[in-house]
Amino acid sequence: MFKQDEYQDILYEVDGTTAIVTINRPERYNAFRGRTVEELIIALRNAWADDEVRCVILTGAGDKAFSTGGDVKQRAETGDYGPTESGMFEIDYLHKVIRSIPKPVIAAVNGLAIGGGHVLHVVCDVSIASETARFGQAGPRVGSFDAGFGTAFLARVIGEKRAREIWYWCRQYDAETAERWGLVNKIVPPERLMDEAKEWAAEVAKMSPTAIKFCKVSFNADTDHQIGLQSLAMAGLESYVQTDEAKEGAAAFAEKRAPDFAKYVKK
Repeated sequence: MFKQDEYQDILYEVDGTTAIVTINRPERYNAFRGRTVEELIIALRNAWADDEVRCVILTGAGDKAFSTGGDVKQRAETGDYGPTESGMFEIDYLHKVIRSIPKPVIAAVNGLAIGGGHVLHVVCDVSIASETARFGQAGPRVGSFDAGFGTAFLARVIGEKRAREIWYWCRQYDAETAERWGLVNKIVPPERLMDEAKEWAAEVAKMSPTAIKFCKVSFNADTDHQIGLQSLAMAGLESYVQTDEAKEGAAAFAEKRAPDFAKYVKK
């Protein structure tokens, strides 16, 4: 496993009692490949082990995107999300680490939070959004899905009807709609985003760390059974992305055209 000073896809810094983890692939709208996910896991585990760190901020580089999820261009080019040290694409484990770290994780959503990037902000403890942020799913359009936390937990957050709308229609929603639906906790001007997130992080750092830990465990307990759904979903996704149907979604995205899924309708 690579060391912290070998990060290629993320930035990691500690500012006082706050660890700031930044997905640093702005040229790909902070879409993540396998290595990105591994680096995020290592960064979060470093923050977990650091007794000085009381809160984590997760954000994306630049002002266009928080994250647009799995790198579909990479998938179209190689059929997977690229090589990893472990040999696995561990996005489901990343979700578990975000939920398990006994410190609040704040998503500072600076732009597009789409697909797997949308799932990342949903599994964070709270989300603060720039006025320019946009939210939504893309899986059914690009030959992918998240049938674990991305669907079941999302429904707990905003309700079944809205969660189904997000997944079935793959629309994008502005920050005001996201706040109204309960997807984000606060909206701020773009230039205020990181300052606001740091203020929230500094404020929670004054609280009892043991009390916060038990609160987080308690909040998670109600939905921890969804980890089983997540594991099942990831196993299914591994098989699905190898099908011609899934490859059509990835190819259409890379070629900037509408996908043709008509021939895959089962009679």
